[in-house]
Amino acid sequence: MSKVFIKVSACAICGSDLHLLDGYQPTMKPGDILGHENMGVVVALGSEVTNLKIGDRVVVPFTISCGDCFFCRKGLFSACERTNPNAELAIKAMGHSPAGLFGFSHMLGGYCGGQAEYLRVPMADIGPIKVPDNVTDDQALFLSDIFPTGYMAAENANIEEGDTVAIWGCGPVGQFAIRSALMLGAGRVIAIDEVPERLAMAEAGGAETINFAEVDSVYDELQFRTKGRGPDSCIDAVGAEASGHGAVDAVIDKVKAATFLATDRVHVLREAIMSCRMGGTVSIPGVYVGMGDKIPIGAMMNKGLTIKTGQTHVQAYTKLLLARIEAGDIDPSFVVTHPASLEDAPEMYQKFRDKQDGVIKVVLRP
Repeated sequence: MSKVFIKVSACAICGSDLHLLDGYQPTMKPGDILGHENMGVVVALGSEVTNLKIGDRVVVPFTISCGDCFFCRKGLFSACERTNPNAELAIKAMGHSPAGLFGFSHMLGGYCGGQAEYLRVPMADIGPIKVPDNVTDDQALFLSDIFPTGYMAAENANIEEGDTVAIWGCGPVGQFAIRSALMLGAGRVIAIDEVPERLAMAEAGGAETINFAEVDSVYDELQFRTKGRGPDSCIDAVGAEASGHGAVDAVIDKVKAATFLATDRVHVLREAIMSCRMGGTVSIPGVYVGMGDKIPIGAMMNKGLTIKTGQTHVQAYTKLLLARIEAGDIDPSFVVTHPASLEDAPEMYQKFRDKQDGVIKVVLRP
């Protein structure tokens, strides 16, 4: 069979884990194991696996993809039509089923995640890639999710040389989107958040910043900085749990979500659509899980915006971005602020969720 078992050497807590922990994603069950950013050492493998051997150090994409279906052949690995055994649940909610994902809900397969000592990896001839000896765990780990996610978000933004790109959210995905946008030729990146540590990291990565708690209107500030035209591209790296303060609609979103009148808090998406220049692109790597209210579809249509979204097609990017790491173009370990043991996970989840102690990215080691 095409599967391996790895002894986990490093895993991470992701913002998407908070959507699961906070109850925004349905079909979670007691005892489910989270964790979709995983790497480790191969300790057992099935007979069909020919690309790996016992003892190899590998990083595992969070998307579980067969490599041979209609979508995988197109490079759309997160749309794999063979790896979600609970596809009927996703079809009822979304019309079609995405691929199975590690450490997500049962709607997306119910696969155990890697915040554990060991991880079973199906479709191992397609997913895991061997990590060279000259690349550390902290450099390789984020090839599992947030580095490809930030890079695909920037690629989806249709960046042309010298463009101005606005990025909402300076969490881990936003940080990689900043650096990826600049690698792809952006002339300016304007990053929006309110957490000082995140804003400082964004500035260290080459971005201008806006603290949304310190301006009357992010839209007005972006128009001022772009001489009234608006950014060429806008990236929503926040998703379903946008801050419940800072704007009237953000407060209303939070109230609606708390009273089950909506699932997603879409303040950032509204702001990105309104801020983007005519004919620009809005890229959405931020995870949304259900329904959001009052999305300005009229503005989106009349401005001629391109909207690009999606779970990341990780397998399409791992080798490309590993080469970037080996070439010294980027050292992904910059994002790690809190190394910890697996036993520290409950405390680290709380700090990450509540934005305490300067937490940006937690890496756990069993």
